[in-house]
Amino acid sequence: MFAFAFAVILLLITPGPGVLSLAGVGTAYGWKTGVQYLGGLWIGNNLVSLAVISGLAALLLADPLVRNVLLFISATYLLFMASKVAFAGSKVAFIHVTAPGLVTGITLQLINPKAYSVHTTLFTGFVIYSESFAIETGIKVVLSNLIWVLIHFFWLYAGVKVNELDLQVRTQKIINLVMAICLVIVVSLSVSSVLFY
Repeated sequence: MFAFAFAVILLLITPGPGVLSLAGVGTAYGWKTGVQYLGGLWIGNNLVSLAVISGLAALLLADPLVRNVLLFISATYLLFMASKVAFAGSKVAFIHVTAPGLVTGITLQLINPKAYSVHTTLFTGFVIYSESFAIETGIKVVLSNLIWVLIHFFWLYAGVKVNELDLQVRTQKIINLVMAICLVIVVSLSVSSVLFY
């Protein structure tokens, strides 16, 4: 169970579209909107979990056409977000969404390739209670959700706090560029894993 919890922490703390966008919403809009967006990300995260656990994700992604269409939509959206971050100028952007909220958060998680990779790794790669699939899955869902909420609240807090800092223009531009590069790397890894699978 400790190996599973440690894997959850490592997989979730790394910058991906969900945490970067959450920090951006916190930076741009503050706690109230940030918590609504966080709720959407959480619902979307659990829908992805359900799709992976039930095998629906594997069934849908087994069709190369469906997989490539979803990959194209996801990659396009994430590259669009990366460009918004890179060209945000001198204001730390993280990812600014025009109307962040519950639906935006759910949508981002459903098209987020990292979410499917993380859940597939977590739910198929660790044995906690081999005697019962239901008990093992329940433990994994509860434990991963607890860690997920803590990590995502941290990123929201970081976004809100960054907005309160008086960073130099050059520093803000560098932060934006680094975050944009992180998103491009996420997209590149996702695309290459599908194309060279």
